[in-house]
Amino acid sequence: MPQERVRYRLTTSQRLLPVLPGFTVALTPQVPLLLDRQSFDPVIIPGLVIWGVLLPLVLLASRSFGVTLTPSEAIAHNLRRRTIRWSNVQAVQIESLLGSRTVVIYEVGGRRTRLRAPTTGFLSWDRSFEEKFHTIGRWWLDHRGPDWVPVPPPGVWWGGPPTSHGNPYAPPA
Repeated sequence: MPQERVRYRLTTSQRLLPVLPGFTVALTPQVPLLLDRQSFDPVIIPGLVIWGVLLPLVLLASRSFGVTLTPSEAIAHNLRRRTIRWSNVQAVQIESLLGSRTVVIYEVGGRRTRLRAPTTGFLSWDRSFEEKFHTIGRWWLDHRGPDWVPVPPPGVWWGGPPTSHGNPYAPPA
């Protein structure tokens, strides 16, 4: 029996990574104060309270980031949820940005959606990234429908260069 849904989410380390520099910067000046005194200083308590609240909030908010694949659509879970019908997808590709690799979905109208998961990079390596990328691509190929037709890049139609943002499926400006 074929699967009805597949879900990819950020790992816990990938969710924590963006807040760790801020956590380190905020707590580093407070460590000597804590070591010099035997009790908590009023200066330390606000920093600990802020990070004691901020860190769990970031973890909870980013818990749902990722993508859900269904037979009719891909649902991108970012700050806002976005539904992309397979019949409107023109390509599923990997893009690199600042050393991280993410999956990007290109649509007929030229919109491109960068998925929050799966992703892989220097400090947040995902060993199964390639497998997840191929699964997303396979879902698109298997579920795009018999009426799907590719939209050629604008350079093919008008003889001009690809459009801005490197999206070959975007309409001409």
